[in-house]
Amino acid sequence: MANDNGMADKNLSNVVEDLAEAPVNAHHAQQLQQKHNDRRHQDALNHDEPVKSRASLDHHE
Repeated sequence: MANDNGMADKNLSNVVEDLAEAPVNAHHAQQLQQKHNDRRHQDALNHDEPVKSRASLDHHE
């Protein structure tokens, strides 16, 4: 769980903190689930296919 500097990996630390959080009621559980879904959606957006060529962005041809 440490990087090359011997410091804890910040991303991994955040994941551990998120997993350790237990919901206190149904509303809080729904909020945690939505936060998880939002994070998954953003991750999917960040991993879209790269643009093949600059020409595909030109709409004026």
